[in-house]
This record gives sequence, C-alpha cells and structure tokens, in this order.
Amino acid sequence: MQFRNGVFIISEERHCPLYNVGEELTVEAGMLKLPAAKPTCLTLTNDLIKLASEDVAFERYLQGSRKRTKFECGGCTGVICFEFKKEKEFSTIQMKLLAASDRRDKLKSVSHFAGLLRTIEIFKPLIEDDLLDLATLLELEEYQRGFPILKKGDPASNLFIIISGRVEVMDEEGVTLADMGRGDVFGEMSLLSGDNVTTTIMAMEPCQVAALSQKNFQHVLNRFPVLQVFFYKLLVGRITTINYQRAEELSSGMVGQFADIPPLELCQMINANQKTGRLKLEVADQKGYLLFGEGELVSAVFNGKKGKEAFYDALAITDGRFKFIQGLGMKEMELDVVGGFMGMLMEGMKRIDDEG
Repeated sequence: MQFRNGVFIISEERHCPLYNVGEELTVEAGMLKLPAAKPTCLTLTNDLIKLASEDVAFERYLQGSRKRTKFECGGCTGVICFEFKKEKEFSTIQMKLLAASDRRDKLKSVSHFAGLLRTIEIFKPLIEDDLLDLATLLELEEYQRGFPILKKGDPASNLFIIISGRVEVMDEEGVTLADMGRGDVFGEMSLLSGDNVTTTIMAMEPCQVAALSQKNFQHVLNRFPVLQVFFYKLLVGRITTINYQRAEELSSGMVGQFADIPPLELCQMINANQKTGRLKLEVADQKGYLLFGEGELVSAVFNGKKGKEAFYDALAITDGRFKFIQGLGMKEMELDVVGGFMGMLMEGMKRIDDEG
C-alpha cells in the first residue's frame, strides 16, 4: 500500500481528550507521527491512514486561490478538525538544512527546559526520556514584579510550576497569606476540583513559571503515576490547612451548604480533627449520612448505596445542604472502619476527576 506524505495541523477542537489546536500530525514514508509526548488515538490514526492511502484532494483551487480541505476525525468523546499544511518534503538542499537547523534549535530548547525540571524535587523520580516528554507539554512564561499570574474567580485553566523567582498568595483584600518559591506548585486545586481559583497569585519579583494546560495536566496524571500521587497529596495537604482554620466550627455541630464547603473538604476536616458524629446529607429529594468515629468513616448510606460506593457518591455532591451532629450511639460506636480514609479520599478524587 502506498501512502502520500503530508503535514496536517489541528484547526478546531471540541472536547478532544488528547490533542490541542495548533498541534501537527505528520505522515512520512508510511509512518505516522503524532504530537510529542501524547498517547495514540486509534480513531484518529485510522482516519489519517485512510486519508493518506486514498485519492483524496488535500487542497483545491477556487477562483484562482488555493483552498485547504478540512477533515474531521471519527470522534470518540470529542472531535477535532484538521487541514493540510504542507508536503513533508524539501525541494532544495538549502530548505533541508534550514529544517534540520530548526529541529536542532527545538531539541536544544526542550533539553534545556528538561534540565531545569530535573533540578526540581517533584520531577526527580522521572527518567531522562520522561523529562523530555514532559518538557514538550510545558510552556515557559515570564512575569514581572507585581503582575497577577492568577486572579481569584478565574476559571481553572493551568497548573503552574515556579522555575525561578517568588510569588505571594493574596486574599481578596490584598492581604498576603503565604509566599512560594522555586519548585512550588499552584493552580492544581482548581484543576483537580473543577472549582474557580480561590486566591490571587502575584509575582513578588521577576519570575519564570512553567504552565501546563488542563488537558495536558490530565495526560500527565495518567502517564506518570508518581506525579499523580504527589499532586493528590498536595491537594489533601492544602485542604487540611484550610480545614484547621474551620475546626472550631465543629465543636458544637455545624449546618451549611455544599456550595460553601464541598463534601471533600468537609470530610477531610472531620478526619483531620478526629471528630465523632453523624454528617447528614440532603440533596434534592435524596437523603443520606456518613458516620465518623474519631475521624474515620465507619458507615455511609447515600444514593441507594452503602459503604465505600456511597462515600464516593457523597464526595461528588455539588449542591445541597449538610448538618454535622456530634456523637454516635452505643451500637454505632462498635462499627468497624469502612476503609483507610486517605486511600478512599484519593480514590474518590480520582473518580471525580475521571468523570470530568
């Protein structure tokens, strides 16, 4: 079977789980090259193989001008549109040398970026090839002193890793809550929870920050399990810090809305403070409860389920109200722990993350 060479560029993207607008797809000498560090989509691969092997016009002439033909992938959970960019060939020696020089410059840039990542603690477990792949997914951005990198209320869009410089975390009144430096990460809470940004991040001095898009962040979590564990632990640690600030509210019971305190934070707060009591859940016409003994989950009933599955469904609640009542009955105090709390919490967060 003969295949035509060509470079295609993604021009549109609608909920594609893998690829972004502007990324290139290359067919050369019967081989298909997809965007660097990305997994292979069999649906798209099949479409490109068919396109390269059939007599389909990549371009057409209309009123004296050249018009590119748009193609669309078969679709899975999302759809991308791509169009012909150029032939994968160079007609002169000069053009070939120019292309080779461009490739060397890109490789040198990525290798330098991978070297920067290697010096940061969270990336040390990754091997050289993994660091190079990760570097192709990150964009290096520079910010001047006083520039707001993130603003409270912004939608979740990127994970940020500080390469150099320092930033400060500020509340809505401009009060500094904390500062972060080289190797620190921010923006992950919004990406993992799906909520808007909760604080403003301001550059304290000139900074270099590596940005990872939301889509590529999901890919990194799936590709590198060691980083997945790190980010979930980081999220849990930050939730714990927030929960200690609210701990006193639990001393006499608490009533509230899940819109104000998500169930994930609420359960972590109960666990961190080793509280014993009943957390009553009310969501539309559904009711349920979670029982805690010294912070550990001992029973869960919600959404027609019991035990761990009920707990996972409860963590996904986004609207409704709750009431925490201190203390358990004699029989309830004898109940066994449902499972390791931190393990269940991480599994629950992963399920929420997977369901989008």
